[in-house]
Amino acid sequence: MNLPRPHAIDLIDLHPPAADMRQLVRDGMARQPRQLPAWFLYDAEGSKLFDRICEQPEYGLTRTEINLLECKAREIAAALGDGVIVEFGAGSARKVGPLLKALQPPAYVALDISADHLQQAITKLQQAHPTVAMLGICCDHSQLETLPVHPLLRGQRRLGFFPGSSLGNFNRQDAVELLRRFRRILAGGPLLLGLDHPKPASVLEAAYDDAAGVSAAFARNLLHRLNQDLQANFDPQRFRYRARWQPEASRVEMALISRCPQQVSIADEHWSFDDGETLVTEYSVKYSPVMAIELAAEAGWRCARRWHDPDDSLSLHLLEAAD
Repeated sequence: MNLPRPHAIDLIDLHPPAADMRQLVRDGMARQPRQLPAWFLYDAEGSKLFDRICEQPEYGLTRTEINLLECKAREIAAALGDGVIVEFGAGSARKVGPLLKALQPPAYVALDISADHLQQAITKLQQAHPTVAMLGICCDHSQLETLPVHPLLRGQRRLGFFPGSSLGNFNRQDAVELLRRFRRILAGGPLLLGLDHPKPASVLEAAYDDAAGVSAAFARNLLHRLNQDLQANFDPQRFRYRARWQPEASRVEMALISRCPQQVSIADEHWSFDDGETLVTEYSVKYSPVMAIELAAEAGWRCARRWHDPDDSLSLHLLEAAD
């Protein structure tokens, strides 16, 4: 039997330079509470740790979303229509498989912050989908204005895919701007958006602070990255990890808490931490279906369809340009 010959895999590296990281650190350390961009977490080691978080028993979001995509793939594909799939923040690209199978698109474009992780993910993915051309773009998709010129995109309708409730890492203003940015990048094409719903505090805090300590290791890896990339001198063990549900903001706050008064240097600049002072590593905002519709409308989208799991704990929203 003749097997399909795999397409070549292209990778375009638009990774932000270290100089940008220095300025972002300055900005983040000046905030109250201090907070660094969530994408700092996703170097090669951080991406591996996040994949392990998704496998923990307390973290059901990934399993629930994959099951939903597998059950509804044909229905979702029919609603999306033909085009090239563009996945924002692809990570391990484990969720797009059911869509590739149902849609059989001419190409799949994966955007992610970690070049090594991206290369591994799309190489593995193409083994399962050899007839789909693959393009990886290493970038910060929250700052991307347009997709690079590439033959796989020429003349093709674009189908956006943003699963994993990753929009929850942004505050409302930034989330609206990101959705507007995606609308420009997709040039009139739809967006399939995955969003996790609010749940009891005990469930959410366990999901983001698992018993195996993988979430804590993921957060502390941020400090290792700063030490390596910006010549910082953090001692990760002088910080404890905390995940806390903040109902007034409908979000989980993940943070490193200083265990003692201490001073650290980052890129030749010095910063002091008080005992108990917080360094926020990321937020995860949880959206009810009503909240999602309101957010999408503010960004110029309308919700055309919604699919959810049997417990209605997570939604996949099909967004279309409102005008």
